[in-house]
Amino acid sequence: MTTRPLIFLDVDGTVIPLRARVVPGVPAEPAGGNPLLERIDPADGPRLRALPGDLVWATTWMEEANEVISPRLGLPELPVVEWPDEGPVDGLHWKTAFLVRWAAGRPFVWLDDEVTDADQRWVTAHHPGRALLRRVHPFNGLVDADFAAVRAWIMINK
Repeated sequence: MTTRPLIFLDVDGTVIPLRARVVPGVPAEPAGGNPLLERIDPADGPRLRALPGDLVWATTWMEEANEVISPRLGLPELPVVEWPDEGPVDGLHWKTAFLVRWAAGRPFVWLDDEVTDADQRWVTAHHPGRALLRRVHPFNGLVDADFAAVRAWIMINK
C-alpha cells in the first residue's frame, strides 16, 4: 500500500453496541442524556488511533459524531462522510456506493454492523483499490477480533 487506508467507522452497533455492557469507570449519562452513550468503551479510542489508517466517521450521526462520540473516545475531530440525497444502489447497503466514491480509489476498511457479502462483491467489482468490509456484531460492538482483523489486513496489504 502506498498510502494509508481510510478506516470508515460506523457508530450504532459498532462503537455503541446494541447490548448494554459494563464499562468500568464510565458513569451513566445524566438524566435527559442519551443512555446509549454509556455503552461506549473509552479504551476503543486508543485502539482505533493505533490502527495504521486514517479514521473517518461513516455514520448517520454525521458531525455530531465529532461533538459527542470523539470526546468520549479521546479521538480528535475526524473527517465525516456527508451522505448525498440520492438513492442507494439496489440490493446494497445504502452507504456502500457512497463510501466507494468517497474513497476515490484509495484502500479502505469499513467497520459497520450492517455490511453484507453483496456489499463486498460490489466493492470488489467497482473499487480499484483494496477494501476490507468488516461486519461488527451489533450486540457486542467492536471487539479484539475486529481490531486484529483490521491490523492484519493492513499489514498484509502494505
